[in-house]
Amino acid sequence: MRIAIISDIHANLEALTVCLSLIKSLDVDRLVCLGDIVGYGPDPDACVVAVRETADVVLLGNHDHAAVNIEATRNFNPLAKEAVLWTRERLSSESLAFLQKRPLSHEEQDILFVHSTPYRPEEWHYIFSWNEAIPQFEYFEQEVCFIGHSHLPQIYHNDVSKPLTLKLDAGMRYIINVGSVGQPRDGDPRLSFGVFDTDTHEYLPIRAEYDVEATANKVLAGGLPQFLAERLLKGR
Repeated sequence: MRIAIISDIHANLEALTVCLSLIKSLDVDRLVCLGDIVGYGPDPDACVVAVRETADVVLLGNHDHAAVNIEATRNFNPLAKEAVLWTRERLSSESLAFLQKRPLSHEEQDILFVHSTPYRPEEWHYIFSWNEAIPQFEYFEQEVCFIGHSHLPQIYHNDVSKPLTLKLDAGMRYIINVGSVGQPRDGDPRLSFGVFDTDTHEYLPIRAEYDVEATANKVLAGGLPQFLAERLLKGR
């Protein structure tokens, strides 16, 4: 079975549209969204509708959570909080209800899916490095855990003495960050997601271009902070 995994769309409809079109061409069996459909970007409701209609599994991200629970913005920086408040006003009651019902994790086929970390996913911890990744292996038993949240595509495994390949080795365990569809932060503005084949144990990381300038212009036209437009162009 081939599973497409997407995360951190952040209301970027241009990126999501290209991403879903690519997924359709890749002959996948299932689509899993790791959350943060909304936040930062100009098209929150349209993105929620698109994900709701196409994904088989949709998890809760911290920006999704904040959009339906405004008190959760107390830990957000000022720009993120402003964007969440802007977002909430533009989400339909159906979209808000959909986000509110999203689970924090999902398990299938010896795979764990979470938005942030296996350890207390509701606390929204980040994994930015191997030092932060290695302790997380104690908190899940599956072969592989797919995450998003940091917007940085990366593959971690539990045996740093072995070279990293895109074909998962038997007996090893992995944490795979699929990156961000709508707001990459690794210096590459192209959208990022991945496809995992449960039969061959191969993971395919995918990057693709979309109309970044169109989204940035919509951010500005919508009255969102200028920085949120600029970072799309830089991929940071």
